[in-house]
Amino acid sequence: MRKVDITRLIPQRAPILMVDELVRAEGDEADTSFEVKADNYFIEKEHLAEVGLIEHIAQSASAFAGYKAMEAGATEPPVGLIGEIKRFHCYRCPRVGETLHTVIRMGAEVGGVTLLSGEVRVQEEVIADTQMKIFVP
Repeated sequence: MRKVDITRLIPQRAPILMVDELVRAEGDEADTSFEVKADNYFIEKEHLAEVGLIEHIAQSASAFAGYKAMEAGATEPPVGLIGEIKRFHCYRCPRVGETLHTVIRMGAEVGGVTLLSGEVRVQEEVIADTQMKIFVP
């Protein structure tokens, strides 16, 4: 996989850009990374709020979809919408300075709606996981 500027893969921009790098994209699985910084839009009391974790997972999926679209010849990243969030578990909120490592697994796609799962780690500790349905018009 070749390294690509993240802003070519996802439509989000500062102050809510929640992915630093698409680290790996193979088959139906991708890995991303993101360093939690003090000026992040979703910081509450020196921690990234749960909603920030959800947005990070969604943007990780978006980066993966953007990479696939770019590989297929697209010049702009696709814009998707979160259709449903299922079984979201936040085991702890990450602290400022921690780096999130996230694995996205794409599932079935029907009529533009894709089921995916996401797992967020800080080092080896799982801090959040969820399933989502993403709609790409």
